[in-house]
Amino acid sequence: MRFGIFDHLDDGGVPLGQLFEERLQLIEAYDRAGFYGYHLAEHHATPLGYAPSPGVFLSAVAQRTQQLRFGPMVYLLPLYHPLRLIEEICMLDQMSGGRFLFGVGRGISPVEVGFFGVDFAHGMEQYEEALAVIRLGLTHDELTYRGDFYKFDAVPIVLKPMQLPHPPLWYGISRPETIPWAAENDVNLVSFLRPVSAMRPLVERFHGEWTALGKPPERLPCIGVTRHIVVAETEKEARNIAARAYRPWRRNMEVLWEQRGVPFPLQGELAEEFDVLQHHGVAFAGTPAGARDYVAAQADGSGINYFVCDMAFGDITLAEAKRSVELFAQEVMPAFAQA
Repeated sequence: MRFGIFDHLDDGGVPLGQLFEERLQLIEAYDRAGFYGYHLAEHHATPLGYAPSPGVFLSAVAQRTQQLRFGPMVYLLPLYHPLRLIEEICMLDQMSGGRFLFGVGRGISPVEVGFFGVDFAHGMEQYEEALAVIRLGLTHDELTYRGDFYKFDAVPIVLKPMQLPHPPLWYGISRPETIPWAAENDVNLVSFLRPVSAMRPLVERFHGEWTALGKPPERLPCIGVTRHIVVAETEKEARNIAARAYRPWRRNMEVLWEQRGVPFPLQGELAEEFDVLQHHGVAFAGTPAGARDYVAAQADGSGINYFVCDMAFGDITLAEAKRSVELFAQEVMPAFAQA
């Protein structure tokens, strides 16, 4: 079992420069604690995401950490020129000594991509073409491609990533039909808000596709879930922190949709209060002992091999988040070292 971190880097109620510096200090704590990966969301024109250019923030992460792998979850590929992104990926992978995780997607918000002139209705087709172009560019010295969205003729590719043939692919799974593609291309998967009962069929299908392709079980990619996690010495303290911090985060999730008069797609799935989320098993706040039981139940119920914590959301303070990290690393993660 590996453990990772997911981060929206949403509005924390402090000045922006302070938010960035405190988050980098927290990421240093993730690194020391032995987390495997740090996954940063990309959002635009919304307090949900204050790292709209994830590569800029991740370049600082590369310099402030030693072991922690990191990457976007996900780059919104239709918003990038593929040549620029090929070069950025190579730079980040080289600057970090080969620790970059290449998260890809098209984005779930038609409002956000619409600000960039991207037609959401054709976003999947553009995303697929962009990914094909980028993978070609990362693995060849010259890029030639002709598609509906992108055309390149013998463009020299002078930068190379450290991880060959390219940094590992990561994808936020939302559709079961993507699993065969993910298995064929060694893609690591992370699911959001999906309960364990819904995850197990996806995990089992991935295992089946992986085995059918003749790929060895020891090379199985990460398949995980993301959960809000708050750990404290007492259950009361943890629940109070989580309840307080969740409310502004929840508001940040839907504010842009509301401003634009677009129905919020997670309205029926995302609870208004943290306690409801915890009741449905897709979040946890409590003691280290409770956290151990929670992680074990998530793993046993779904078959995942990667557990991704969202430990800094809403107005959680640096001290509160660091204490969660310390307790989780000292008293939860060791119990799964051989799992």
